[in-house]
Amino acid sequence: MKKIKYNIYKAILAFVVFILSWGFISCDDYLDVDSYFNNMTQLDSIFQRQDLVDQYIRGAASYLPNEGNLWTSSPNPFQGASDENFTSWNDDRHAGIKYLLDEITPFNSYFNNWPRYYSGIRKANIVLERINEVPDISDIDRRDYIGRCYFLRAYYYYLLLLQYGPVPIVPDQAFPVDSDVEAMSLERATYDQCVDYICKNMESAYEYLPEKREASADINIPSKGAALATMSRVLLYAASPWYNGNKFYADWTRTDGNHFINQTEDNSKWGKAAVAAKRIMNMNIYKLYTTPKEADTPSLPANVSAADFPNGAGNIDPFRSYSYIFNGEVPRLLNDEFIYSCVPSRTGDSPMWIAAPTFLGGGNGLNLTQDVIDAYYMKDGSDISESTVEYPYPSSATAYEAIGTGYAFSGYQLMGNTAKMYDNREVRFYASVGFCHTLWPGTSYTGSDSSLKNSEVTYYADGNAQPSQNYPDDYNRTGYTCKKYIHSEDNLKATVREKAFPIFRYAEILLNYAEALNELNQPYTDDASGITVSRDVSEIRSAFNQIRYRAGLPGISIADASSQSEMRDLIKRERRLEFMCEGRRYHDLRRWGQDAMDAYNRPIRGMNVKAKRSDRKAFYTVTTLSDKLTRRSFAYKNYFCPIPKSVLNKNSKLTQNPEW
Repeated sequence: MKKIKYNIYKAILAFVVFILSWGFISCDDYLDVDSYFNNMTQLDSIFQRQDLVDQYIRGAASYLPNEGNLWTSSPNPFQGASDENFTSWNDDRHAGIKYLLDEITPFNSYFNNWPRYYSGIRKANIVLERINEVPDISDIDRRDYIGRCYFLRAYYYYLLLLQYGPVPIVPDQAFPVDSDVEAMSLERATYDQCVDYICKNMESAYEYLPEKREASADINIPSKGAALATMSRVLLYAASPWYNGNKFYADWTRTDGNHFINQTEDNSKWGKAAVAAKRIMNMNIYKLYTTPKEADTPSLPANVSAADFPNGAGNIDPFRSYSYIFNGEVPRLLNDEFIYSCVPSRTGDSPMWIAAPTFLGGGNGLNLTQDVIDAYYMKDGSDISESTVEYPYPSSATAYEAIGTGYAFSGYQLMGNTAKMYDNREVRFYASVGFCHTLWPGTSYTGSDSSLKNSEVTYYADGNAQPSQNYPDDYNRTGYTCKKYIHSEDNLKATVREKAFPIFRYAEILLNYAEALNELNQPYTDDASGITVSRDVSEIRSAFNQIRYRAGLPGISIADASSQSEMRDLIKRERRLEFMCEGRRYHDLRRWGQDAMDAYNRPIRGMNVKAKRSDRKAFYTVTTLSDKLTRRSFAYKNYFCPIPKSVLNKNSKLTQNPEW
């Protein structure tokens, strides 16, 4: 009789587990009921020892994507699908390119993060439900574990929201085994409900987490700042036009009639976003990273304030200050700009590998677009179309000519063969972009092959970055690549420094604050924090100018900040340059609405890499690319990724995203 009851119980549980399989249980075979019983037994043991609970929480965090793997083996399509770049291969390792080539559908398995993220949520929920059972744990550690799990739960929902839009919010406690199918099939919440739930949990995480992580082993575990930074980003997105009163989604509703995307614009959402950023600023823990001015720091243009940073750039080295954030020169523990980070791969999946030419051991398969190159300012902050006499942008008739005499600044060497079109640009350009005749020092190499060190890389058809015979597709299509994450010592034939990838850094908080204030029409007060924000032009100017001065550029005036439309354009461009190839561009374009349509439906342009060295002028002719890798398009469906059909099949109340 007991055996019969057990089998009946197993049958019921098998049915329950099947229904929950799309995310409430784990990635294990959800039909393996015996494994489920074993897992529950193991859980009882886990919560009897602190060390096992710690391991379990780290297991819950293991579902987090490595956001530093931007192009190769990337966990999401966002950087690969950005208008900043495209890869030289359309394959499974670089599937981000498929998104705008219309090759990702609900029926294939690319970027199916749904079950992983819900598995992480489930594990976090279990810890929060059972953490008080652990006997051998201090109050400090218990609080930390609780904070980490609140953070994980909220962060997984944030990741789901980024990729899929509104998603179901599962109960904080697991369903009872006798629940019926109707109770366990959940409809998607609205976008605003998801945002509110994320912020509610991040507030709880903020309450429990420590202000900083001091040990190097724990440096990538979230702190209070990481919780607030997530809120800052989520609330900024929620206030933006695509998610705030967007009539395109007027017919997209839940079964209760509520719109998935609210249909009435609420300007106070900008106030909430500004408060979240201001709370981080008020912590007085984070600041923009800067390095002191050195002997080889170039003189500032006359229109850049020589006052000490943050009121000017007189006492800093702008190039080193920006480049050291990314290239591994400064250990993560010593960089107060980083709020939350991860460690990307250093070899086959790394930014170094995809950017480096073949003869230096790389894949030579990352191509920046001409649009992002042209967006960078001249040294004095002028646009290339409005350059000044002091720092002129050359005419098309002379743009291809070599500058003739190379020069060094801040440890960077500009070669004499550099085209005039790349001279006198702002320092973020040199810190981020590899162009034809860029020097790749690679000084960690100590072997006998002189071509593998201090190499001047060229992208002509007969240049040294041409592909090998065995890999004919491994060549650069535009004449530009990303060097942002490459240290002067890095060499794939020798050693590559470990880098920390900034998931959140203080520069974003400052620009979030400036943008939110700029869009705010009337003062907003947050009762919980007591912070009041308004469209204060001096506050906007102060936050924005810190970014400008760190880059060695002139700050904006009160008059500039007084114009909402002009300030909006300045902020959009600053975000484009400051966060180039950091995974932010796709989300910015999307949340701004029409900007995504405009940017993604422009033709991709670059240098004419089919031209040989002997025809230098032809190479430096801006060329429209039209091969199979660049025939991208952006439709309304691309504002959200498709929910996989395998997920939809397991929950009858789920609806697919619009136009998929």
